[in-house]
This record gives sequence, C-alpha cells and structure tokens, in this order.
Amino acid sequence: MKKKQIFSAWQRFSSLLLSFTLVTFLLFLGGCNDGSNNGDEADSGEITIGLTDAEGDFVSYTVGVTSLTLTKQNGTVVETLPLQTDVDFAQYTEMTEFLTAATVPSGVYTHATLTLNYDNADIQVEDANGDAVKVNRILDEDGNEVSTLELTVKLTDRNQLTIVPGVPAHLTLDFDLAASNRVDMADPAQPVVTVQPFLVADLNPEAPKLHRLRGPLQQVNTAEGTFRVIVRPFLQSLAGRDTRFGTLEVTTSDATVYEINGRGYEGREGLNQLADMPTFTATVVLGDLKFNPRRFEAREVYAGSSVQGGEMDVVTGNVIKRENNTLTIKGGMLIRDAGSVVFNDEITVLLGENTKVTRQLDAAEYDTGAISIGQRITVFGTLDSDATTGRVLDASEGHVRMVLTTIAGTVVQANDDEQEIVLDLTSIGRHRIVLFDFAGTGTDSSNDADPDSYQVSASGLDLSSIAVGTPLKVRGFVQAFGMAPADFNARSLIDVSAVRAMLLVDWQPASLAPFETLTAQQITLSLVGTGDLHHLIRAGVPVDLLDAGASPSLQPRDSGKGRYLIVEDGVLVFHSSFERFTTDLQQRLGNSEAVKAVTAQGIYHDEQVSLTTGSIRVKME
Repeated sequence: MKKKQIFSAWQRFSSLLLSFTLVTFLLFLGGCNDGSNNGDEADSGEITIGLTDAEGDFVSYTVGVTSLTLTKQNGTVVETLPLQTDVDFAQYTEMTEFLTAATVPSGVYTHATLTLNYDNADIQVEDANGDAVKVNRILDEDGNEVSTLELTVKLTDRNQLTIVPGVPAHLTLDFDLAASNRVDMADPAQPVVTVQPFLVADLNPEAPKLHRLRGPLQQVNTAEGTFRVIVRPFLQSLAGRDTRFGTLEVTTSDATVYEINGRGYEGREGLNQLADMPTFTATVVLGDLKFNPRRFEAREVYAGSSVQGGEMDVVTGNVIKRENNTLTIKGGMLIRDAGSVVFNDEITVLLGENTKVTRQLDAAEYDTGAISIGQRITVFGTLDSDATTGRVLDASEGHVRMVLTTIAGTVVQANDDEQEIVLDLTSIGRHRIVLFDFAGTGTDSSNDADPDSYQVSASGLDLSSIAVGTPLKVRGFVQAFGMAPADFNARSLIDVSAVRAMLLVDWQPASLAPFETLTAQQITLSLVGTGDLHHLIRAGVPVDLLDAGASPSLQPRDSGKGRYLIVEDGVLVFHSSFERFTTDLQQRLGNSEAVKAVTAQGIYHDEQVSLTTGSIRVKME
C-alpha cells in the first residue's frame, strides 16, 4: 500500500535525522541606557522573549534553558532570563510562548548566547511501532556525554541590533533542532541522540505565530478592555506574586473566547467574569502579536481550574481507543497538581456522568459523547495512584477540553458543491494511523471511520484549488462518537505542497564537488556520492530526491536576503546575502575544502525540483 511505503521511507529517514523542528526565540526590545555610552541611566525599556517549536518526531525533548544573554559592542553582557526554565520543545508546534519580560540597556548588540542544560534532560523518540522510547545517551559531535551547551550567534549585517530608549525592536533567535539533533536507532531499544546545536538571528521575522502567555492574573481593566498577566512561562509555578519574569498587558475584543473554571464565555461577558476572579488567578492566553502600536491581542483566555498545573492532574493527548466511558490517550503529557511533569506514552482516562466537556474556540458546553477517536483532548482529573501502571486518570468529576486536532493525508475525492473531501490518512496528531481503533465511530459498524477513505466536512471552506492527489493537513474537530459520517469537521485546510519544506542532503565521504552549479542566482546540488540523507520533508511527508528526476536546486527569494550559514570546525559564518554566501562557498571549494551536508528550508516546486529559500546551512569538513 502507498501508506506503508510512506511509513517505510519515513522510518529509514527518521533513524538518521529524527526531528525537523525550528525553535524560535522572539524578542521585543526597548532600550534602557546603562551608562556605557553617556552615563545617563534615566531611561528604560522592555524586552519580551518568546519560545516556539515546529513539528518534529521527538515525542518529548525537555531540557533546561539556563541563560539567554545579549552582548553589546563594548563587551557588556546583559542577561535576559531570570532563572532556569525547563522547556519541552516537542510540545510547542506552530506557537510561541512568552518566556520573559525584562529591561535591556540601550546600545548596539553584536552577539546573542543561549545556554542549554542536558543534565536532567527528558528526551523520548518514536520507534518503528509508534512507541515512545527514552533516550539515555545524549552525545556531542565528538562522542562525549552532553551536560551544558552554549550557542552563540553574531548580530551583523542587516541583523545588527541597535536599542534606543523608547523605541521597541524585535529579534528572532532560531534554535534549529532539525540540523542540531541526529538519532541513531541501530538498537531500537537504546537510541542515541547526537547534538550539535546552532543559533540563527533575524531582526525581521516573517508571519509571527500564535502566541501563548501563562501566569497569574495581576489586574483587569474592563473599561479599556485589557488585563495584565504576570509571566510564568512553560511549567513555572503559578503560585505567588513573583514578577521576575515580568508582566504583559493583553488586549481583548468582542471575538475573544473565554473558559473560566470550566465554563465558556465570549466577548465582554468573559472579560467581566475574568474581572471577578481573585488576583493571582492562574491564567493562559492564546493570541496574536500586533504592531503599530505593538500589542498582544487575545483569541482565547483560560483561567482558574481551566488552567493546567492548578487544582487537578492534567493529561493532553490524542484518543486512540474508546470503550464506553474509558478512553486510551496516546502521547500523553501528564501534569500533576503538585506541578511535576511526566510523559506517559499511553494513559487511560475514565469519564462519568458529571464530566464537563468543552471545546476550544467555542463557548458552548458538550457531553462526553462528543469525544471520538483521533480527537486531541486536555483532561482534568485525579491520577489513580493505586493503579498498578500509575496511568489511570479519573475524570468522572473532572473536565475534558477538546482542542484543535491536526490530521494529514492525500486527497482521494474532492466535492466543492457538497463541501466535502475524502482523504487517505497518513497521520493524526503526528501519530501513525495503525495506532487508532475506529470501532464505534460510525452510526453503525458499516459507517465507522475508514482511514483509507476518511470523510472530511469542509463547510464554509474554499475547495476550488483542492484536487485529487493533493497532500493536505487539516485542522478541526473529530465528529462525535457514533455519529460518523462525516468523520471530521475541518476548520482550516493547508495544501502541503505550498507550505514550508526542509531539504537535507549529506555526502559520504564529504564531497569536493557537491554542486553542479554555484552562482549568485542558484545552487544546484549534485547527488553523486550522497550518504543516507537525500530527502525533502513537507509537513512530515518525506520525498526521496533520488526519485525526483533531476538534481535539486536552491534559489534565493526575490530580495536575495536570508539566513545563510557555513559551519566549519564549530565556527558559524553568517551571511544575509545569497550572493555573498555563494562567493564564500566558491572560495572555500577553491581551497579544496569539502562539503559534508546541506540543509535548507523554503517553498518546494515539484515540477522544477527547486526550493526557493531564505535559509540554508552548509557544513564543511
């Protein structure tokens, strides 16, 4: 079957480079003069830092972020992180979390440095059967056990960072897990991760992602339609009034949706309910970063017992099986009421008549029958400590929130008139279809969801450009249990052929002739002598470039600007100009330096076998 072939190719590929993730630190900076220029320390400004991740195959990648510093032209080093923060990068896809808000001195900054601590890292990878396997060996490129890694990037050319009092600025730091982590699964029971991280800077990030703000509620201004939250990123304690991570104001609108103590509200009613909550109530906000003026606008607000890490144990994952009121959750991140975090590959959830059910982006209330196979959920309940496995969460007196679920597959049928598409599914929430038991999803057994012919209702969405064979990612909600067809209700459709792709090619041994052409307009890769990597990845779907029919080419964006890196002996050389980048490569190859690997991100054009890119990394040897 086609699906099995895709999985087979993916398994071969993921054993070499498992995670295709891009972790981004987004900094918004305002200046405060530290006296290094003129001695005047009267002015101050704010810096807010966010952290994000894109999709990958690590089911857990938790490390400590111990420091994030900026270095001025005069050598002054400014620390922006008040204390170590543990971050599970695998849980943050298509979203940025506000990490801290602080003040920084005015001046010109030339370097940014990120420090990661792997001493207590919790890294788990998915094996060929879709099961999570813990990684106990984490090595650097020299084969040494990793403890602390420091990543430094120069802020030069168009990315020179100048801070002046009263003028906000922003800087994006990309910690690229795609090129930073290799996984050896020669022994599937004892995977080994090799880490060689690097950092890339950009002063003008394109299309900021959805942002998440977490922390205690500080104050609400109903007249202005705003409220302020004390920043407590990721899994920092929500208790107390400590403001070391700073505070951030949130603006609201009539379209803002609220869930407070398990009940839904919308617009002004929700803000009024929030105003009635006690100061320091646990709060989470999902929203958009806007400019001119700079502000954070809320789409969704969660408060009180609706926030993870509060009064109950909480698990998040996808439903893979349902028997009456017993659910099996895959990929569950369990947050205990005491604040500790445990990753359990599978968790059993018990529902009851008193279980509250809500849905993301919806103020209405639902019943437990709405929860079906594949649906991603966040469950609030009590962990059964007497269970022999320790993996039973009793939510019979708790709360289930259905959240947006992502499915992926290839279009088998498309009917614009009936607003329906049929998919050959390849994954649900990044999990393989073979893991899901669809029994009971249909009105009868003959109507149970069929992953080879998965019916998606696309009411209100434009299907005019969707054709048979189109690879799609769909976000929405699974149809209620026992109510299929349709099997899924779409909120958005993403044509994978038009989304960002990652190209990865390596040569064994390193090649002195890795390029067929190398000009200021184009780089054409030679696939002669390639090693195990000669692939392109779009939304988790691998393509073998050896089967593309032509040698792949890399072309710059129209502006010629981007983030182009050359790595040699641990030294990073950054170019913002494609022309300067290719000139540097020509000189190095002319000096008999060999190329070990190339990674690039951008938009792939199938017919031309070309990638339009503003992000390339070349590793020399």
